[in-house]
Amino acid sequence: MKEKLVCSESKKARTHRRIVATAAQAIRRHGYDGLGVADLMKACGLTHGGFYAHFDSKAGLLAEAAAEAGEDGIAALSRAAAQAPAGEKLAALVSAYLSDRHLRHPELGCPLAALGTETARQEPAVREAATSKLRELLALVDRVQADEPVRRDPAVVLSALVGALVLARASSDESLGRTIRRSVERALVGDAPQSG
Repeated sequence: MKEKLVCSESKKARTHRRIVATAAQAIRRHGYDGLGVADLMKACGLTHGGFYAHFDSKAGLLAEAAAEAGEDGIAALSRAAAQAPAGEKLAALVSAYLSDRHLRHPELGCPLAALGTETARQEPAVREAATSKLRELLALVDRVQADEPVRRDPAVVLSALVGALVLARASSDESLGRTIRRSVERALVGDAPQSG
């Protein structure tokens, strides 16, 4: 009987992670208010009623999804920086953040650019989760500059990156969006390789 209980807990944990991962993508694609519990559970192959076996409330789910979304973004930027040689890690992070892929796929990228202003209107638990990941992202921007000849203020770097991506996504003019992203990239890292 104990083995069956352990197996059930493991299955429940996997299901929980799947729900949170699906929600993390959905909130970046559709916004916090665009996430419907019934649609989320259906996308996970589960019933609407099953939601309450995993979460006390939608706000609880959103807090976990915000944390997961932040973790996804941090992991992607960490990988980009890790692949670059010393002294070029910030340029690699900037290039990855301002890339065409990140522009076109908000559901896979940084939640700050996808949800920043919406986050301010969320429940405290959601805002706390987002703030925790914001601090981690600022720390990452600081760490990748360890071998840089000139260190930039992480808050300035991150603000410029998020702002550039928000403006590029908001623009109906693809050329203008590209110009904004390239201008910020040049301002932050000079003549680094162009993001793509």
